[in-house]
Amino acid sequence: MLRVEPIQEGIVLDHIRAGMGMRIFQELGLGERGLTVALLMNVPSTKLGRKDMIKITGVLDLDLTKLGLLDPGITVNYIQGGTVVRKVKPGLPERVVGLIRCRNPRCITSTETYIVPEFTLVNPATKEYRCSFCGERVRV
Repeated sequence: MLRVEPIQEGIVLDHIRAGMGMRIFQELGLGERGLTVALLMNVPSTKLGRKDMIKITGVLDLDLTKLGLLDPGITVNYIQGGTVVRKVKPGLPERVVGLIRCRNPRCITSTETYIVPEFTLVNPATKEYRCSFCGERVRV
């Protein structure tokens, strides 16, 4: 049986949908940060059946909006002294700035690189967002 020791200081990303752990690992650039990281995939879970987990030793500033977009069901556990001191469930963000690109070629965000794309959640069930500039709808 594989055994991964508890961490004393850091962050545990829990309840990641099975198969999404590697993508989250890559999107957060965890391989390039020089931190000790454990990526666990297809871990048995009573709540989800199977899940992925990422344990990160050390202090790290995470983009909770990005995590919510990648997997709205994720739980972020902040660990100090071997104890969970705070739990955050980012969920699907209502507003997203700079993380999604508009697919409309005539949108000002597609033609002017200095304008940062902004999107507003219009349908949580389908993860559909609407561009604040042109109204184009995008599913993430």
